[in-house]
Amino acid sequence: MIHTVTFNPALDYIVRLEDLKLGEVNRVNYEQILPGGKGVNVSIVLGNLGHANRALGFSAGFTGIALEGMLEEFGVTCDFVKVAKGMTRINLKAKAKEETEVNGIGPDIQPEDIETLYAKLDELQPGDILVISGSIPSTLPDDMYERIMARMEGRGVDIVVDATRDLLMKVLPYKPLFVKPNNHELGEIYGVTLKTREEVIPYAKKMQELGARNVLVSMAGEGAVLVAEDGSVHEGPAPEGTLVNSVGAGDSMVAGFIAGLIESDGDYATAFRMGCCTGSASAFSPNLATRAEVEDLLARYAG
Repeated sequence: MIHTVTFNPALDYIVRLEDLKLGEVNRVNYEQILPGGKGVNVSIVLGNLGHANRALGFSAGFTGIALEGMLEEFGVTCDFVKVAKGMTRINLKAKAKEETEVNGIGPDIQPEDIETLYAKLDELQPGDILVISGSIPSTLPDDMYERIMARMEGRGVDIVVDATRDLLMKVLPYKPLFVKPNNHELGEIYGVTLKTREEVIPYAKKMQELGARNVLVSMAGEGAVLVAEDGSVHEGPAPEGTLVNSVGAGDSMVAGFIAGLIESDGDYATAFRMGCCTGSASAFSPNLATRAEVEDLLARYAG
């Protein structure tokens, strides 16, 4: 079974308008509400690819109820901790001449809520996959990733981490199944600028030496790089297509790579191709990737 954790999920309220003028009444010409959060995105795409999964994290209030209802429509099994104080945040994404985002706060997570999440994680079985991704809200300890990794150590659960900077670096000694920085995040960690796939490879290997079993680096239009546990290195350009919306593309790559590993019985070349095509399928669509869109890209991907 695959499980995802989103510490601060959201309802993304997306609006389009000709111009956004501060201090005035603005009327939109398009609006949509979607579930938001990195782990939430991974869950949705996994479901679209035909892989059952369980979404964990924290939700609260009427917005939390709405979030869970929307996720269930996508076929995701929700098992969020219900927080008594506050509400699941709403993130406003206003797309006009420029794009403006206003992100909500999220619920007031208490120590007992954290213990409830731990109890849910304790239910995981050997062979399960756990995906931890995204930022940590201010109401949680800043070492939350490490606490979970330490708690799960030795239980036979494969853990995937998609985070930045210290959140990522501090969990490497726990030997996650794979990590997925992008080239800019990887460059920030090591104080370099990484523009090409060739430049990425040695730094991905450095991260692997620190404990990550596999390092998957997304590079938007430049493609991706995988430094795999078996010593192989896979790299390729991005599939051809027209960029529509980059939000969720990295999360989709994570879901695709996991699906590829499962479906190929651990073949890294297959998983890499699946990850690349799933990330791109989301980037080429107004919504997150579907199985049909991924299969279409796989059929003509030259990477």
